[in-house]
Parts: sequence; structure tokens; C-alpha cells
Amino acid sequence: MQHWLAHDLSSLDAILDRAHAMAGSYLHGLPQRAAAATLPAAGLSGSAELPEQGIGAAAALKRFEHDYEALLSGSPGPRYFGFVTGGATPAALAADWLVSTYDQNTQRNGDTCAAAIEQQAVDLLGQLLGWPAEWTGVCVTGATMANYVGMALARQWAGHAYGRDVAADGVMGLPQIPVFAGSAHSSTLKALSMAGLGRSAVQSLPLLPGREALDVAALEDALSKHGDAPSIVVASAGTVNTVDFDDLAAIAALKQRYRFWLHVDAAFGGIAAASEPRRALMTGIELADSVTVDAHKWLNVPYDCALLYTAHLPLQIEVFQNHSAYLSAPVALADNFLHLAPENSRRFRALPLWMSLLAYGREGYAELVERHCAAAQYLGRLIESDPRFRLAAPVRLNVVCFTLANADKAALARLHQSLQHDGTAYLSPSMLNGQPILRVAICNWRTTLADMDLTFAALQRLS
Repeated sequence: MQHWLAHDLSSLDAILDRAHAMAGSYLHGLPQRAAAATLPAAGLSGSAELPEQGIGAAAALKRFEHDYEALLSGSPGPRYFGFVTGGATPAALAADWLVSTYDQNTQRNGDTCAAAIEQQAVDLLGQLLGWPAEWTGVCVTGATMANYVGMALARQWAGHAYGRDVAADGVMGLPQIPVFAGSAHSSTLKALSMAGLGRSAVQSLPLLPGREALDVAALEDALSKHGDAPSIVVASAGTVNTVDFDDLAAIAALKQRYRFWLHVDAAFGGIAAASEPRRALMTGIELADSVTVDAHKWLNVPYDCALLYTAHLPLQIEVFQNHSAYLSAPVALADNFLHLAPENSRRFRALPLWMSLLAYGREGYAELVERHCAAAQYLGRLIESDPRFRLAAPVRLNVVCFTLANADKAALARLHQSLQHDGTAYLSPSMLNGQPILRVAICNWRTTLADMDLTFAALQRLS
């Protein structure tokens, strides 16, 4: 055994103790840590010299701590409001540490319980959100991959409508399959590109006035003009900027008259259904053909974990089956995960989801949703109280979009930069109706109203 491998094997407890100490220092310091790191103006080198004999784990940990730890963001903390980023609940974090320790390949191959845990996690989340028990689900790396799985299934379904097994024979020669959408997330376009359907397949339809929600009448008109040929409809259950929802029930009702695959992107908005009063937003989702939901957003499970649910398990087997003498057969079982998603080697990413759902249950996640929605409403009122700011959209759930009242784009950019350097909170810049905005996405389990006060105080101070 190479010298450093032998040394580190005998020093394993000390190495893990040091990693634990580094993790504890980081986590306990999150409330005071800058929400976003300020990187060197000259940038960071993307190259490094590989040592011939290595330096050992302890020295590698020390180098990382010295050179890079201070340049990490405080993204697991209570005032990181960029993108749609949750943190990691204590239960999920503990589980994620164990995931690397156990290092299981989550396949149904008879030598590990990992696939059974993933199946339970899929079922537990479905129970939390009130989704159909007959749906099957699979854990993937993120919403982009979940949307990809949904589009691959839609492609297979549409191929059958033309008498083609696309998984076996490809899409060459088939008519282009139109994809109708309103405020489709950019990851859907990426998924369509990967699935061979093409970004240009998307036909963006009108939105309701002042909304990010699809005009269902315009959708019906487009479907009617398309005739009986198969198509795909991508609906939003929580847009990124304003958390607006398409009318899923009205869209699903059109399936009685038109032939289309309904994919619902509920990446983070779907978690609103954890709170019973919010569940009506998802009315009609039970008629979807595939649904994306992200666990490393509002569910506060560490990267990387998202899920794709579908009512079409046989199609999933057709698309993702993997034939090999040394792999399990692609039979239609809900926990036959090797044959349900793109990966063959599958990290045990379901364990943090499973453990967090059991640890906090319905009550815990309902409280999380309601606390974040209340915090967003509170921050919205604070912003409205200051004449220097104005809301750019109504506060619907857990996201606040605002801009400067004088619509000074350069001043808004300076405010965003100043806020990042200040470190109190991190907000994402975005665009809404062609105008620049700042958006506050409240997803972290640690976040309270006190964090809204600190954030608003920083905005006032830096404006």
C-alpha cells in the first residue's frame, strides 16, 4: 500500500475529527459569515500542480482550509436568498455525511437496502405533498435532470403515437414534436436539447396580464390548430421570479379533447403543498404525466437531490433500461432504479431526504412553508414602506421581487454589488417584464423574521 494511503488508514479517526471540526466551525459561524464570498479581483487559478507522491489527507485538509475556506459562500445560512437555495436540515446533513461513508450504489441488485430506502423516500415525499400513490418516482441529481427524464418519457410517448419506439430506433424522420409552454424554466430548454427534441420545439404562449401564468385559452387555441398529432405541454407550479402557478386543473382538463403529454415543473413551488392551505395551488397535478420536484431547494436536503414522478413506469423502463450480463434485468418494478434514470452508478442521495422527512414529518415541513411565506410577506411590507423601493410583483409565496423606485438600472446594480460586499445577505439579480430586479428567495430552514429585519436594514443602509 502506498505510504500516504497506509498512513491515512491508521490515522482515519484523526482525519475525520479534523473534518468534523472544520465543518462545525463553518456551521456555527454561518449567522455571522458573509452570505456571499467576495472573490479576488484577479480571479482564482483553475490550475494546480499534482504532487508526485501526494501530501496526505491532513495536509490536504490544511491546504484547503488555508487557501479556500474563507472564499466559500454562506449558502447554507439564514440570509442566502440567491437562486432558490435551501440549506440542509440537521437530519439531512447527518445523513449526507453517512452517504459518503456507506458509499452505496443505489441499484436493486440484492446486496444493499439502499434501493428500498429510496423507494420509501419517494413514497414519503408523495404523502407529504398529497400526490397520487400510484405514481412512481426516482431520485436524480437536480431539477434539470428531472426535467430531462420527463422530456425523454414524453419523447417516447410521442414516438409511440407515430408507431415508433424512439428508445430503440431514434427520432430521425419523425415530425417535430411541439412543446407548448408559458414561463418554462431554462432547464426545460436544456432538457429538450439533451433529449433530441430541440430548444426550437418550444412554442412560448401568451401569459395572463400581469402574471407569469399561462393563458389557458391561448394553449387550447394552439392545441386545436395542431390537430390530433402528439404534443407536449410544460406547466409551471411555481415560477422562479414570482412563484406564479399555471392553472393545472384547466390545463389537465384539455387532455380530454387533445393529445398531449403534461409535464409539470414543480421544482420548488410544489413543496408548498406540504402546507394544507397551500395545496389548492396544485389542483389538477394528479392528472400530470410527469412531475419534477427538487429536494435541495425548499425541502432543505443537501445537493444533489431532485425527483421525477410519473404515471408511466413502462415507458420509463423502455427509455432507461440497461442490458448487461452483470446487471439486474429491466423488469417493471418501482425500485428498479438502474433502469429508471440516466445514471448507472447512483449515489445514495435518497438517504438525507428519507431521514429529514422522518425527522420533521408533516408538521415540520408545513411550519417551514408557512414561516417562509410569512417572512416574505413581512419583507414585502418593509420594502413597500420605504419610498426608495417598490415591489416588482405581488408576494405570492416565499419570493420577494423588488427594484428601486426611480428605476435606475445602474444604481440597482451598484446596490446588488454593495450588498454582496457587505455580506449581510445575498440576493439574486434577475429580469422581470424586461426590467432588472432583485429577488429574495426564502428557503432556508434557519431563516426567521429577524433575518428579514437584518436584510432590510442592510438595503436601507446601502441604498
